[in-house]
Amino acid sequence: MISVAARLLASGDILGALKRVALRDDGPALALRGIAMARLGDLVRARGLLKLAARAFGPQEALAKARCIVAEAEIALVSRDLAWPAKTLAGARAVLEAHGDRLNAAHAQHLEIRCLLLTGQLDAAERRLAELEPTRLAPPLKTAYELLSAGIAIRRLHTGAARVALLRAENAAREAGIASLVAEVESAFQALKRPAARSITRGEERCLLLEEVEALFASTALVVDACRHAVRGAGTQVSLNTRPVLFALLRTLAESWPRAATRQALIASAFRGKEADESHRVRLRVEIGRLRGEVGRFAQVRATRDGFVLMPRQALEVVILAPPVEARHATLLALLADGESWSSSALAIALGTSPRTVQRALDTLAATGKVQGFGRGPARRWMVPSVPGFPSTLLLPGPLASG
Repeated sequence: MISVAARLLASGDILGALKRVALRDDGPALALRGIAMARLGDLVRARGLLKLAARAFGPQEALAKARCIVAEAEIALVSRDLAWPAKTLAGARAVLEAHGDRLNAAHAQHLEIRCLLLTGQLDAAERRLAELEPTRLAPPLKTAYELLSAGIAIRRLHTGAARVALLRAENAAREAGIASLVAEVESAFQALKRPAARSITRGEERCLLLEEVEALFASTALVVDACRHAVRGAGTQVSLNTRPVLFALLRTLAESWPRAATRQALIASAFRGKEADESHRVRLRVEIGRLRGEVGRFAQVRATRDGFVLMPRQALEVVILAPPVEARHATLLALLADGESWSSSALAIALGTSPRTVQRALDTLAATGKVQGFGRGPARRWMVPSVPGFPSTLLLPGPLASG
């Protein structure tokens, strides 16, 4: 009965699997019920069942216990519990490999890579993904592999590679015959069809798709990237992410280009000063000098009678690349827009900032109805009200009872 339930669960027949194990409380049945509840979206109940299952397995059932840990790790990832111990998952993967369960070991590695991708560690994610051989993977895992490949390519702005990977993922998902996997691939395709940014040139603004952003970066234009707080040109870039005053000055100069930006406008944008006094003017000269040092390879910043003008060295055009929507806490909203429920601590990890800063931002957004929180204390989660959540699409692809 357990083997039948596992096969039904692997094929996507969740209710059929539950009918066969709903009244059992042994380890394999608890594990299968936990996975089934996760796929139905009840992640809290699923996590509790998997913990019970892990405790129910004895010392001689290390393989089954490791599979439970892998399933719990995916629930933690879907729940955006980024503080879940990575070493625990790595240990479970080692047990699976030692027992010859290559399918679930590969799945565990996929989860590790997804966590790296979610926290922006692209180089590490790419190295780990290169360790897998996609031709040896079953269709569900091959779908996950190609989705990870596409995710890395999208974040690196390699849209051609991302599209090819998504097409391979679509074929694998249809071969697997799991509707939720097909839906996940279709959702990933939407990232290539939605506006990814806005370009602003000489006062004119238009929305850009991801492939158009890639083309812009490959062009000869001088790009002031307001998405990543950097300046790009001639195939190189300089980050000003830790120099907000310098970037504010650069953007104001780019907005005025090819005309000069007035000192009043520069002071207002960089120092929030409504009236320019002598101290502001002195500070402006100092910061402009620093800006010249940072962007000297791309452009000159020349003084004029009333202000300063940006003069590209080689580029014929200056383009500002801005996010699709510019508002306070836009990066926080971008993370929450994935439809999952996040804890404030997980958001802090993903954004690389302090939990207190994130909590203040969440309180501000909640006051305006842009986000909503549910739960109390450490269990409190946040999400965007208008975007529905969806459960995990791939949990333990191999039969759990085989050990």
